Amino acid sequence: MKKALAVLAVALVAAGVWAARKKWSVKPPPPADRVTAQLGPIEESIEATGSVLPYHRVEIKPMMTGRIEKLMLEEGDKVAQGQIIAWMSSTDRAAILDGARAQGPEMLKKWEDTYKATPVIAPLPGVIILKNVVEGQTVDASVVVYAMSDELIVVAQVDESDVGKIRLGMPARVVLDSYPDRVEKGKVFDILNEGKNVSNVIQYSVKIRLDRVPDYYRSQMSANISFIVRRKDKALLVPAAAVSDKGGVKRVRAPGPDDAEVWKTVKTGLETDASIEIVAGLSAGDVVLVSQAKYVPQPEPQASPLSMGAFKKSDAGARKTH
Repeated sequence: MKKALAVLAVALVAAGVWAARKKWSVKPPPPADRVTAQLGPIEESIEATGSVLPYHRVEIKPMMTGRIEKLMLEEGDKVAQGQIIAWMSSTDRAAILDGARAQGPEMLKKWEDTYKATPVIAPLPGVIILKNVVEGQTVDASVVVYAMSDELIVVAQVDESDVGKIRLGMPARVVLDSYPDRVEKGKVFDILNEGKNVSNVIQYSVKIRLDRVPDYYRSQMSANISFIVRRKDKALLVPAAAVSDKGGVKRVRAPGPDDAEVWKTVKTGLETDASIEIVAGLSAGDVVLVSQAKYVPQPEPQASPLSMGAFKKSDAGARKTH
């Protein structure tokens, strides 16, 4: 009887020690920041990369073989439809002028007035994006004198997993790699039906027309595009780190009475990496707690002295002392 009481006493003492060790071995939660839920803008977007390209690219070639006498424009110049952009001589005129030039200025002027140069005309309004020849160069009908664009657009490459969310008229923001601090706005006006395999990922071209084309835009510039799927200007927002998901139930921690913490169930809406919209469960001005670091209690692994193995160990030790 005394032996049984002794064993029981040892077990109870061991259990108390184990409980105390377990209590103190659990690390306290890290300090939490108090953040106020407040109204603000939030949006769901699709990110893509692309390029600035001409909508219609037109190559201007001479109608005959001859020599370029005068180029009227440089790259970046705006041009009107029907405007003369270059003057050229036919092969015959070039030969006559070369002979007249050897006879003196008066003879050269006579033949220049008699045998007029041929103009090269812009077929549509736009901007010169390529000057491909120099004055005095001999050309034929296959040589590109100028290339021009009626307007510059942005063409984004969108993965097939996201292209189903893109709609005509959807707003988009464009930032060029060369000008990361400048944002231009536009809208989707075309979604191509044929995809391309890029590194085993099918991508579709999506065309964006800008609200305005800035002067610093150049053909072939690399661009980063954000398609605005949904946006709310006055959503109730909390930091994304404040919301936890337990079994499909979204919750936030909030300060309770006597510095205690309470959990509140919430319903969420739009989400970004930084913020989450709260649709129900909180009001503007409510305070939530955001841990400064992720906290997962990690007690030291150890067996309870009341488990079968631990109890037998204590019993064996008691017998050994007698």
